[in-house]
Amino acid sequence: MVISLKDSLKLFGIMIVVFCAVFVCTFFLNFYLDAIAFKDSVLPDQQALYDAQLATAKVVCAISGGFLALIAVIMVIFYIKLYIDGHMQQLGILKAMGWSNSRIAIRFWVFGLSVLIGAALGFGAGHIAMPFIYNGLTIDSLDIEINFHWSLLVWLVVVPSALYSLLSCGFAYLALRCTANDMLKGRTEIKLKKRKGKPAKSGKDRPFLIETCLKTLGEKKLLVFFVAFACFCFSSMVQMGASMKQLSNETMGLMILIIGIVLAVTTMFMAVTSLIKSNLKNISMMKVFGYSVKECALSVFGGFVPFAFLGFAVGTAYQYGLLSLMVNIVYKDIGGMPDYSFNIPVFFITLACFIVLYGAVMVVYSFKLSKVSVKEVMLEN
Repeated sequence: MVISLKDSLKLFGIMIVVFCAVFVCTFFLNFYLDAIAFKDSVLPDQQALYDAQLATAKVVCAISGGFLALIAVIMVIFYIKLYIDGHMQQLGILKAMGWSNSRIAIRFWVFGLSVLIGAALGFGAGHIAMPFIYNGLTIDSLDIEINFHWSLLVWLVVVPSALYSLLSCGFAYLALRCTANDMLKGRTEIKLKKRKGKPAKSGKDRPFLIETCLKTLGEKKLLVFFVAFACFCFSSMVQMGASMKQLSNETMGLMILIIGIVLAVTTMFMAVTSLIKSNLKNISMMKVFGYSVKECALSVFGGFVPFAFLGFAVGTAYQYGLLSLMVNIVYKDIGGMPDYSFNIPVFFITLACFIVLYGAVMVVYSFKLSKVSVKEVMLEN
């Protein structure tokens, strides 16, 4: 077998993202289906709140679930590319032995197991948390009971797992469209025709550390996205969770806060560890030439700092826009809803926590860089 079950279990980041997406969608969609059955029992003075809660369920599932599903797609592609890059010679040997691209690619269905595990756990956790969520969403005099909907099990667990398995096989097939000889030599990139235009700017006049930093950014564009996404999750979810105490209830706020922190930590860990692993040879060579750990860390992590703060800024704008949409549009006809405005104290507290935590991550991984063994790296290469 080209890919073992152990390889699929390494995709912990995908499991976490899928878990969060299915967890949120499970109780909101379950509530929507249960509440629809009571539409003829709603009193006129309850109609506005009833419609608003149904709209909330649809909006949250569409925005949060859809966005996280897209992130999972990107992560699946990222992990498959990492796997192929790390097993080029083994896959090249299989092609040299006569294996077709489709025969190799079909083995990548195993990557869908990470989605299946995450979706199943998220679906189960959603049902466990459902009584607490229903208490905050149900309307007085409407006793909405929790029912199990098999259709949700199919659409939230079975269908995504099958689709992601097909996606894994399809992307692997495209990534393997090169000769066995190229794969044995470590070349799997598809050559593209260069467009005529202005010549690229030479970096010969830039300081070495800056040039190295810019080169790392250029070669690791997907990791730039993951770093920004991690900071986006932290910023948006923490501020949104703090605001939920005023707009909804503490349970909902705590749930959003935990999801945001878990997503941020998972994505950041994946991005930074992948970044270090792909730069081990460069780091070892810099250490040979006498560069300090601080300078090595700057060349690897320095270029990602602006994108981290950009992700934080976008997350701040996102949570403010989403909560404003919910309060001013979805719940505009509901009496007694508190006014919502940008929470400046929460913003600065979140920003301070972000700076401290992001700095701590950089310090910890800079310490890991100091432990890189030049001898071991050179022997591996």
